[in-house]
Amino acid sequence: MPEETVWRTMLFDFYGELLTDKQREYFDLHYNSDLSLAEIAESSGISRQGVWDIIRRAEAILRETEEKTGLVARFQAQREILRGVESKLTRLEQITDGEAKALAGEIIHRLGELRQA
Repeated sequence: MPEETVWRTMLFDFYGELLTDKQREYFDLHYNSDLSLAEIAESSGISRQGVWDIIRRAEAILRETEEKTGLVARFQAQREILRGVESKLTRLEQITDGEAKALAGEIIHRLGELRQA
């Protein structure tokens, strides 16, 4: 599993729309905007504990959804595979000539486009 902060961000990116508006807002403010519970509570007019409960419930929903679907894990696995393929193609491009070298370069370029998408 990647670093916890990255993992939470990915869960939020993939499944954030499943949360209520308040859950989405507080989760985003706390983890992505790095606001403290006290700052969120003050601006929202509720207690720090109330903010924490909402964030904790939101994270539980995100994690449960990932357990059921596995979309984030599959996405990461595919990225790792693509990185490996790109690395091998880069090596192949370095040790070949002619049409094989051009083809490897073209595939590397296409993988880069896929990564950017």
